[in-house]
Amino acid sequence: MDTATDGRPTQLAANTCFGGWHKRFRHRSAALGCDMVFAVYLPPQVEAGKRVPVLYWLSGLTCTDENFMQKAGAMRTAAELGIAIVAPDTSPRGPDVPGDPDGAWDFGLGAGFYVNATQEPWATHYRMHDYVVWELPELVETMLPTTGRRAISGHSMGGHGALVCALRNPGRYRSVSAFAPIVNPAAVPWGEKAFGRFFGPDRSRWLEWDSCALIARAQERLPLLVDQGDADSFLDTQLKPDALRQAAEAAGHPLTLRMQPGYDHSYFFISSFIDDHLRHHAAALG
Repeated sequence: MDTATDGRPTQLAANTCFGGWHKRFRHRSAALGCDMVFAVYLPPQVEAGKRVPVLYWLSGLTCTDENFMQKAGAMRTAAELGIAIVAPDTSPRGPDVPGDPDGAWDFGLGAGFYVNATQEPWATHYRMHDYVVWELPELVETMLPTTGRRAISGHSMGGHGALVCALRNPGRYRSVSAFAPIVNPAAVPWGEKAFGRFFGPDRSRWLEWDSCALIARAQERLPLLVDQGDADSFLDTQLKPDALRQAAEAAGHPLTLRMQPGYDHSYFFISSFIDDHLRHHAAALG
């Protein structure tokens, strides 16, 4: 066990990158009841003694903190803009954490959906929303030289998470964006499987974690930037961005939805447009 006995995070790795640092930490999460690993990119401005704002990145199904940090190509522009990036894992982990009873990849370990489960055996550990919105930022802002200004983004399941975190917590983030998000999880197979287990059969409870439903009653009109590839194999069955467009239009919520010709669901897609998203967040973070 690498977690420090006094509760402080233990550094697992450090790599110099574009004049800054990529670091990985392990810590004990009170919200999730297990050890968690997260990664941080600290831009070179930190080396000069400056505090920097933070973009929280939420990854998709089966991912860990390493996918985005290694594949997205975000650090060059983050270094230029003076933005830190924090990438948590996608679910609780450990021998006591239940996964999919059938061993499937789209639920449980690596697939926490960034919600607070209410049904057992999931409710004990699967409280990723509280972890991402409250516990992890408190830890980051205590241990690292940050300003307290936050943005949030993510991909697929993580895009769903980013939108829900922003819509449910007005004033918590300065900006939000997403790549190929699951925008209407209460009405697509991935979401129906996860929400049925996390919240039980009452579908009205599911809507508390569905971006299309949350937009209608959002207390803050934070502009949404969404990129979606039109060659994404999950487009018609799991993602359905037109549902988000319709919900935003009905609510008068600002949305920029860009359909990108020829792009799929992979990190080739994310790396092609990540700079646009970083600049979108930098404009709001100041």
